[in-house]
Amino acid sequence: MPFIRLRQKIVKTFCCWSGGKESALSLYRVMQNKDITIECLVNMISEDGKHSRTHGVSSNLLKLQADSIGIPIIQRKTTWKNYEQEFKKVISELKKENISCGIFGDIDLQKHRDWVERVCKETGIKPILPLWKEERKELLKEFIGAGFKAIIVATNSKFLSSEWLGREINEKFIADLKSLDNIDLCGEKGEYHTYVHSGPIFKKPLKITRGEKMLRDDHWFLEIEVTI
Repeated sequence: MPFIRLRQKIVKTFCCWSGGKESALSLYRVMQNKDITIECLVNMISEDGKHSRTHGVSSNLLKLQADSIGIPIIQRKTTWKNYEQEFKKVISELKKENISCGIFGDIDLQKHRDWVERVCKETGIKPILPLWKEERKELLKEFIGAGFKAIIVATNSKFLSSEWLGREINEKFIADLKSLDNIDLCGEKGEYHTYVHSGPIFKKPLKITRGEKMLRDDHWFLEIEVTI
């Protein structure tokens, strides 16, 4: 009797999406596993629907990323006060579609992981953290080496000036950031946020036009226009 190999059951998952480099690299890594399918990206946005709740990136720019990647995005309006409640509602809806896992791009902030694991446990979802406890410089090098391209779209003015806005994530960026004191290379303390516009997860690269720089609530933001 010939040996018959039974195919492993496909696992459906979502990716918690910020539009930045950690989200993109986490998604890319998990996509290499053929037994996992990414059903959607999940992004929590401000109550007016204009910006990402966590990173302040335009919600429309995140939609353009999803369109270019070819994975639908779910955007849910929320305040900081009811963030967890709304996030759990999204997960509960996804569970009804047989989605059983969620991808998160945290590197080593334990309180973030504790929150992720608690929320996932309370909603019956398994968390996947592909980047956890990995060395920051190596993560940036992997990101660059894989062919991703991203620019700085926001900085905390307490750490980085507006001159960093619009810079590409490349080897020079890594070297320049390493020369500064008390700056996390991946911006895990909120020093900067990125917008990924090209790379192996994209079907088509996004074209970026840089606009004005604005200071809001001690953070610098770069206005950008994006086309596919």
